[in-house]
Amino acid sequence: MTKDDCKKLVIEIISDIAPDEDLTNLKHDVRLRDQLQLDSMDFLDIVMELRKRHAIEVPESDYMQLASLDSSAEYLTPKFTAMGK
Repeated sequence: MTKDDCKKLVIEIISDIAPDEDLTNLKHDVRLRDQLQLDSMDFLDIVMELRKRHAIEVPESDYMQLASLDSSAEYLTPKFTAMGK
């Protein structure tokens, strides 16, 4: 899975948990919480969806790695690669 694929995957999850958010002009290097109306529960939902949909475990100590789309892609790409995806 490429970094762009990981970014799309995160955007897809966000669109499911926050369907009213406009995701068309997201800046990839800016924290998601600074661009969207996401609270801590929404963020936990993203982590839970990664686990449920893709069997990706994100320990609490790594949550900040998912702050932006770029950092999410940097964090998730090796995890998907290790899974053979």
